Amino acid sequence: MANLKYLPLYAALAFAPGCAQHGARPPQPTVAASASAAPDTVPETDGEEVVDAVEAAPEVDLPKLALTPDILFKFLIAEVATQRGATGVASATYLNLAQETRDPRIARRAAEVAFLARDRAAALEATRLWSAAEPDSDRARQALAAMLLNEGRLDEAEPILREMLARSPASGFMHLTALMGKLRDGAAMLAFVERLAADHPGVAEARYAVAQAAGNTGHTEAALVALEQADRLRPGWEPAALLRAQLIGKASPTDALAFMRLFLGTYPEARDLRLAFARALTNANQFAEARTQFERLASELPRNAEVSFAAGLLALQMGEPEPAREWLTRALDANPRDRDTLHYYLGQAAEQSRQPELAAKHYADVTGGNYLVAARARQAALLVTADRRAEARALLAATQGENDAQNVRLIQAQAELLRGDSEKQAVFDLLSEALKRFPDSAELLYDRAMAAEKLGRLDVLEADLRRVMHLRPDDAHAYNALGYTLADRTERLSEAIELLDRALKISPDDPFILDSVGWAQYRAGNLARAQEFLERAYEARPDPEIAAHLGEVLWARGRQEEAGKLWQSSLQSHPQNEVLLETLRRLKP
Repeated sequence: MANLKYLPLYAALAFAPGCAQHGARPPQPTVAASASAAPDTVPETDGEEVVDAVEAAPEVDLPKLALTPDILFKFLIAEVATQRGATGVASATYLNLAQETRDPRIARRAAEVAFLARDRAAALEATRLWSAAEPDSDRARQALAAMLLNEGRLDEAEPILREMLARSPASGFMHLTALMGKLRDGAAMLAFVERLAADHPGVAEARYAVAQAAGNTGHTEAALVALEQADRLRPGWEPAALLRAQLIGKASPTDALAFMRLFLGTYPEARDLRLAFARALTNANQFAEARTQFERLASELPRNAEVSFAAGLLALQMGEPEPAREWLTRALDANPRDRDTLHYYLGQAAEQSRQPELAAKHYADVTGGNYLVAARARQAALLVTADRRAEARALLAATQGENDAQNVRLIQAQAELLRGDSEKQAVFDLLSEALKRFPDSAELLYDRAMAAEKLGRLDVLEADLRRVMHLRPDDAHAYNALGYTLADRTERLSEAIELLDRALKISPDDPFILDSVGWAQYRAGNLARAQEFLERAYEARPDPEIAAHLGEVLWARGRQEEAGKLWQSSLQSHPQNEVLLETLRRLKP
């Protein structure tokens, strides 16, 4: 019989739908490992071994349980049912066995299987049996408390938790919020934690638990007060500082950065907080200071791949490929789990350093993961640059993605390669063949629509884009592409304007959508309105096609000199743009 992975009963809070905590969460340190809040999992066993283990276990005063045919038969029924996914049958059978034997390990197994079956009543009953049969087990009492709290039965859970906290207040309070799961009544949860914490006024972890409960229920000020109390009891304690930074950051990321900077000035060895500070600086686009923080951490923790990787990425972001390569290589030498991602970014660093052969080697070392397709696409691009187009095509054709999404991206990369060679029909044919395999791929439908436009196949373009709209009702680019095409290539102007208005509502600041709206207004004869939209688009992005459209509107409004200057300026940076050149040929023969 195949082994079944046992689940810790401490996960009982997952019974309630959507029971994940919202609001403030306990910080998750990644630089220094923290002790796990969950109890040990139950060892994996098979069939008769469970009963043998029950009889042989020395640490518990077990009942004198004989392995009768009835017990063995029920146990096998429960295990087979579990393996076949009939968790309801398994749960009922195990609960019956636990009630019959009063054995703590069978009761524990009954609770675990009931948990798998999402049978809350059976899980609670089995956990009661387990706790009664093994009264000195913290695991059993934690599980029972979690079940009771999940059911909102605070009065029953409170004495159990008080007893547990009396024995080990520090660790108990650190686990309390997770143990409680998500109670529907947030005010009751906060009051409950405050009652428990009142018995331990000198324990910083008790104030921390109050802060977590307050933060999770939206009482930010109360949470911050509790964290200040924790800091007075235990100055420089990182978990409290991390939670405080998180709570402050919800209202003001700037204030959170200021708090972390001040804390690190007093406690420079707080590595978990320094890591949080570096990440917050990155999110605030303060890359130089973030890089300084990551480099300090990497120097202090030379075998920490995550920190060296972050330092390398920031150097790459700042256009410094040599330091990036040094940090990324250090991360690679630390034997990380994800070597593929590091090879991809080492390839990027080599490209920035104009070392195409080294870049290609790193890309070739990407053998799987999220960057597989991106790495092969970059390899192909390097081969094209070296005028080895046939090899580039063969490389992409021979690559197999790890899932449908990757395979779709590979097809897009092949199409892009053909597009670069101006093989319009080949692009269309490739995408049409791919859509037989992935008929509901919005990405491939959109790409084929663009390929169809190059061939004048407006019927295919419209059909594909409308299919994309059906698959993705909020895809602004699909509405924009069809609206622009109808405005530019047909007389269906009212329909075009309606589609573009929809796109603009979804993405009101997109310069390309603003350009399309302006062009549709121009085609409809609304020159002043057209100029307004096109000027907004060009200000946001001085693209040559937007310049071509804006210049044509200015020309039509009698402002030829202004239009000419705009075109000339755009031509200087984009001398080969087809739309711009066609506009000049048409209006300035």
